Amino acid sequence: MASSLKKLISSFLLVLYSTTIIVASSESRCRRFTSIISFGDSIADTGNILHLSDVNHLPQTAFFPYGESFFHPPSGRASDGRLIIDFIAEFLGLPYVPPYFGSQNVSFEQGINFAVYGATALDRAYFVAKGIESDFTNVSLGVQLDIFKQILPNLCASSSRDCREMLGDSLILMGEIGGNDFFYPSSEGKSINETKLQDLIIKAISSAIVDLIALGGKTFLVPGGFPAGCSAACLTQYQNATEEDYDPLTGCIPRLNELGEHDNEQLKTELKRLQKLYPDVNIIYADYHNSLYRFYQEPAKYGFKNKPLAACCGVGGKYNFTIGKECGYEGVSYCQNPSEYVNWDGYHLTEAAYQKIAEGILNGPYATPAFDWSCLGSGTVDT
Repeated sequence: MASSLKKLISSFLLVLYSTTIIVASSESRCRRFTSIISFGDSIADTGNILHLSDVNHLPQTAFFPYGESFFHPPSGRASDGRLIIDFIAEFLGLPYVPPYFGSQNVSFEQGINFAVYGATALDRAYFVAKGIESDFTNVSLGVQLDIFKQILPNLCASSSRDCREMLGDSLILMGEIGGNDFFYPSSEGKSINETKLQDLIIKAISSAIVDLIALGGKTFLVPGGFPAGCSAACLTQYQNATEEDYDPLTGCIPRLNELGEHDNEQLKTELKRLQKLYPDVNIIYADYHNSLYRFYQEPAKYGFKNKPLAACCGVGGKYNFTIGKECGYEGVSYCQNPSEYVNWDGYHLTEAAYQKIAEGILNGPYATPAFDWSCLGSGTVDT
């Protein structure tokens, strides 16, 4: 009898212990984020490029019709309106994350965005050494991270909360970044070892995550790349391809998309490795590729016009895109119904596309692991 009672108590304690572990793990994954910290390129830039540019040589995103669907006047965002980061902020009930450059009062409460249009994962010196001389920004991922480290003591000093706690309560958006690292050599016709370059990009992203974990970061959203074979810019560049090179359903170039998917798989493998090393940290992969690709497969289902490959803002050719006559340039027109378009300017997407991508990341199924919003009292999110 005593022996049976012992076994019963032991079993009960084991179940209780297991349940406690499961609940604790679940609670650690669901956070009420109080801030967004962002690193990346034009996909997340909320205006940094404007403040980094010469007033006499402003970027295209400084001019109409950029921002025409929402911000009025242009905010520096590479779209007709809001970006994925903006829809995430809306859901979390946080302010739109201001650009770091040009901001007067930087704080955790407002959020901080270091993403810059044209930024690369690798430092400028790497490309210069390869003879690549494109007119691109010098604010690489490493530079963005260094700036954050430099200002962190002042950020923390201005608050009564513990610095690690504040960073732990922040959603850290790591990109998308790395696409420009491939674009610049390609635009100059330079031959590169793509496998080696991708390895270096992933190493740069991984290293940045590890540094931020050491500072107290707990939740990272790390996007993969978009399907480049569906962008108006790439389709225009490869317009001499044969009919067999195109997907008959979407009109995209599968070969380019497959290369991107291979790179995304490598990134996911590295994120899994990091997750095992840091089990108390939540590293979420955002599948930008498939979240976007579905719009090209079934455009009408998602409210887009048929044959959605052409840019809304642009001029010329099958895809309404011409290098040197791009959106924001004088005399370049734009569509009157951008919400029916996926592609905005040939490189970037419309607000409507970004909103649906954000929904797919926040509600699933395009985040791995899925976000846990149980502590917010709702199983789904409205953006």
